[in-house]
Amino acid sequence: MLIEPRDGDAEDDASSTKQHSLIAIAGTLLGEINLPKLVLAWVILALLPGVLLGVAPLLATAWLGTVSTRITALAGLGPLLVLAGIAALGWFGFRPLFRAVERSFWALNSLAVQPGYVLVREGMRHFAERFLPVGASEGSRARLRALTALAAGLGAVVVAGGFAVAIWPATRWVGEFADLAQPLRLVVPALANTACVMSAYLAIASLAWGIVDALMAQPRDLSGFDETASAGRQWRVAHLSDIHVVGERYGFRIESGRAGPRGNDRLYLVLERLAAIHAEAPLDAVLITGDMTDAGRSAEWAEFLDALASHPELAARTLILPGNHDVNIVDRANPARLELPTSPGKRLRQMRTLSAMETLQGGRVHVMDKVEGKVGRSLSERLETERPAIAAFADAGSLRLSFGLSALWQEIFPLVLPPDEPDGLGILLLNSNAETHFSFTNALGLVAEEDMQAMLVALGQYPRARWIVALHHHPVEYPQQAKAFSERIGTALINGSRFVRLLKPQAHRLVALHGHRHIDWIGRCGRLRIVSAPSPVMEATDDEPTAFYIHRLGAAPDGGLALLAPERVEVAPPETGS
Repeated sequence: MLIEPRDGDAEDDASSTKQHSLIAIAGTLLGEINLPKLVLAWVILALLPGVLLGVAPLLATAWLGTVSTRITALAGLGPLLVLAGIAALGWFGFRPLFRAVERSFWALNSLAVQPGYVLVREGMRHFAERFLPVGASEGSRARLRALTALAAGLGAVVVAGGFAVAIWPATRWVGEFADLAQPLRLVVPALANTACVMSAYLAIASLAWGIVDALMAQPRDLSGFDETASAGRQWRVAHLSDIHVVGERYGFRIESGRAGPRGNDRLYLVLERLAAIHAEAPLDAVLITGDMTDAGRSAEWAEFLDALASHPELAARTLILPGNHDVNIVDRANPARLELPTSPGKRLRQMRTLSAMETLQGGRVHVMDKVEGKVGRSLSERLETERPAIAAFADAGSLRLSFGLSALWQEIFPLVLPPDEPDGLGILLLNSNAETHFSFTNALGLVAEEDMQAMLVALGQYPRARWIVALHHHPVEYPQQAKAFSERIGTALINGSRFVRLLKPQAHRLVALHGHRHIDWIGRCGRLRIVSAPSPVMEATDDEPTAFYIHRLGAAPDGGLALLAPERVEVAPPETGS
């Protein structure tokens, strides 16, 4: 044949970061991106929250000014009724306005403030680490990371503070009732107010973040594994991640293109090895920390579920959580494709992921009751009333039905597999995917503050239990030089440092497991053990071996969780069998 279709071609490498640099991929975006859609997305994500946040003090002061004027001019029933109407408007309108302003503030915080600080911090670290000598000690690298965090905080203070001072003359903080007759005149001062507020917040927050990041324990390689008495209880957990199932027999992955595996044969070998291992020495859980699929498409989920259905003994122990490829890939063939925040496409990917989670683990994992502050109903019970709406949305994909399910995805996380005994092993499943609407930025991570607080509630509800805290993104950058800055910043968990700090008081009884970067690493931040999973599918072509780990966990005599030496399982290439 002139072209062998089974081997793929250049189109399979279009979005591959293994075949092209991110700069090269970004260059192609300029010619293909939909500019009107980009402008509309910018308006929805940034301009509207910015105007709403900035106009709030103008509306509030206008209302207060009107009320005070009416009070001083009270004479007769008419002015009294007008005053009562204005007061009622303020009373009933204040709470929705406050909630809208609060949402706008945190939306801009996650869109610009936190990523801005992380960009500066990781940029300085990446630049400074290039001057470390080969073979530099972990201590030297840790000190450098601490110093660059502090420098990033101070640098952000200077830049953001200077911008706030520069923009101050354009701000306006007192409004009048007459302004409502010409609301467009409020847009510029409202945006100036927002820019000033967010810059001041960035300056203050960056200083605090920089100091805290500098003082926290820096990541280091794990120097050794624990030992536990033979009589102590032990658990065996197979940790898989980033298997990137494709929906075609000869399909290639977005990230690797032709430099990676073709089809799903390697996954079948992994499951066969796991089944054989389980038959010989039973596993307590099979944990897949995200990116079960390559682009979150229905055909990919069908292939994934069919593969597990061939091994029911494994499926009954499998736990999954969402990765960025499951929910954030807008178009697997076109990284320039942009999705509006109102588009039902992302909601469809979320519901597909949710459906797979309910199928595999719905009766075993529980959602948090965030009102009562405790572990609540099972996932299947929580979704029982939502089934008709989810099915109708999956069939029609309408915007109206999408809005009706908008809160469901956020409400179900974190998912909790409670310990079977008060001092047993529980597993927390987090969603660490940022709300992105652009394939090019799909890999960014962010754990919602509400989810982290619910995680702490679950840990507190079982104070004697040991825990696995599982998420997709790496909470801290690895203590090694990254290959490229784009790899370091483009895949970061934006609030990873806070995540680590929140777990610090209970680190002795838990271990954090994640995937995302396909890096084989086991380390720690202070007492918190962190395990990064290699991909048993990616990072190798069909003629190269891959590997995964079975982690052995034990009940330590002091009530903590012992991380024992793991079992590394190599998977031979499909051509040579398992």
